[in-house]
Amino acid sequence: MSISARSDTPHEVMSATDVRRAIVRIAHEIIERNHGVEGLAIVGLQRGGTWIAEAITKQINEIESAVTVPVGALDVSLHRDDIGLRPVSLGAITNIPFDLTGATVVLVDDVLFTGRTVRAAMEGLNNFGRPRAVQLAVLVDRGHRELPIRPDFVGKNLPTQHDDDVSATSDGVRITAKNATSK
Repeated sequence: MSISARSDTPHEVMSATDVRRAIVRIAHEIIERNHGVEGLAIVGLQRGGTWIAEAITKQINEIESAVTVPVGALDVSLHRDDIGLRPVSLGAITNIPFDLTGATVVLVDDVLFTGRTVRAAMEGLNNFGRPRAVQLAVLVDRGHRELPIRPDFVGKNLPTQHDDDVSATSDGVRITAKNATSK
């Protein structure tokens, strides 16, 4: 039996500059795919997706200055299917001050992993109207899906081990491999 040495020290996979570039690229891709921004709304998932949603919306509003795209935040804690396994975040709030009926909603999250948070988000959106379409933008797609969820816009595909920790901030994306594992 050999031991594979894996470090528990964070390793940067995207710098702050890389994150900014990915956000600008995603903003352009959203505009292109939707043939403009008419009827578009951006909703960031609490906690990690809200700052990304705001940054993408800022870019879109700079590019398409004639129309202001609304941005909101959605806390999915009470819509999760694993609510008994995860603590509910008391500090996260939902703030969607506009009707989603008929809108194309772009859900935004920092890291896509199993897909369960996105499933919960789609359920939570129903409280704010019936969107015409829902698209998904993520800064990092790390794989390991448990549900049939696929992002429409991705900053970086990042192959990971199932137990790795991926952290995404405006300062960069870091992966921390858990302690050594036996093989």
